[in-house]
Amino acid sequence: MTTQPFKTLKFFTLAMIEYFKKSVIYLLAKGGWLMLLSTLVALLGILLVTIDGSHEKHIEELAHYLRFGLWWIALGVASSIGLGSGLHTFVLYLGPHIALFTIKAMQCGRVDLKSAMYDTIQLKRGPSWLDKDCHEFGDAVFPTSHGLRVPLSSILPQVQIEAVLWGLGTALGELPPYFISRAARLSGSKFDAMEELNASSSEDNGIIATHLHTIKCWLLSHSQHLNFFTILVLASVPNPLFDLAGIMCGQFGISFWKFFLATLIGKALVKTHIQTVFIISVCNNQLLDWIENELIWVLSFVPGLDSVLPKLIGKLHAIKEKYMSPVPPLPSNNKVKKWDFSFAALWNTIVWLMLLNFFCKIVTSTAQRYLKKQQETQLAEKEDNLSSSTHSD
Repeated sequence: MTTQPFKTLKFFTLAMIEYFKKSVIYLLAKGGWLMLLSTLVALLGILLVTIDGSHEKHIEELAHYLRFGLWWIALGVASSIGLGSGLHTFVLYLGPHIALFTIKAMQCGRVDLKSAMYDTIQLKRGPSWLDKDCHEFGDAVFPTSHGLRVPLSSILPQVQIEAVLWGLGTALGELPPYFISRAARLSGSKFDAMEELNASSSEDNGIIATHLHTIKCWLLSHSQHLNFFTILVLASVPNPLFDLAGIMCGQFGISFWKFFLATLIGKALVKTHIQTVFIISVCNNQLLDWIENELIWVLSFVPGLDSVLPKLIGKLHAIKEKYMSPVPPLPSNNKVKKWDFSFAALWNTIVWLMLLNFFCKIVTSTAQRYLKKQQETQLAEKEDNLSSSTHSD
């Protein structure tokens, strides 16, 4: 996209047209009932939307839930798709959403902040509870006498659904490498990523690249031990090399349901809950309090710090309580000066740049695969012509 944008866009467009034709032909050949059912559902949806009646509010509520589910699943797919080039949407969306909700719950002393389950960060829309004052929710359920600590067990159910949906999307995003590698195995060829793995890595002279290649080779040599438990463990921890596990599962004939169920449980249930609990523990001071207590216990053995530690800890607690205390509402007659250059604008710029980079990678890889396929077809035709001319001579 950077060196040959017009040529890349041309091949990307041709590839998209070819994929669309193949999809339509496949649906017409084998998915007649599926197309009929989809058409009936679409017609029913159009009728329900266009006809006025008491069902409108239920349709609107259902649309909110569908947008909510599709949004978080799509973010999960975007995070894991693309053989390591995915958009890290946990850092960009889910992690900040959990952190903001936890901090808001700490400030207000209660967790019933959402107007509905779908009241979360979504495309071009923020949650309603983020800019509200705490007095609009009512008195604090967890008073400040408890150290501004809202229990983790109360916060987790409030952000659990979106975390699980995001994890479901990450599991779905791991399927393309598996299916591509499995199709390559059934066709008798070898997947490109396997060829690159077996090739010598003379160009990668860095320490990180060398260690990653060593880990990849170790995974490849131990691929015969891939089973449900092994895939579950690999999917349950933050693992940038899990794409390689999907490729090996497809290459070595691991059944689809064994791979997908282990990936689904590991990513949607285990991994997301580990990440969510960690962020909640940090933002509601539980983890920080534990670190503080352990640090005080260790520093108490250092001579001369016994008299300094209480004052230092008191200042840190004052700063923390000032930060976590609710912001008082501003009078309506005060005019607040708004800066054009804000943190939100900077953050949105970074997100859009990452989205643009992600899109460029998808376009480039798709165009490269299409060009490679065309070149292989032309080369095969030339070889056939050469062999036929040799036989005729």
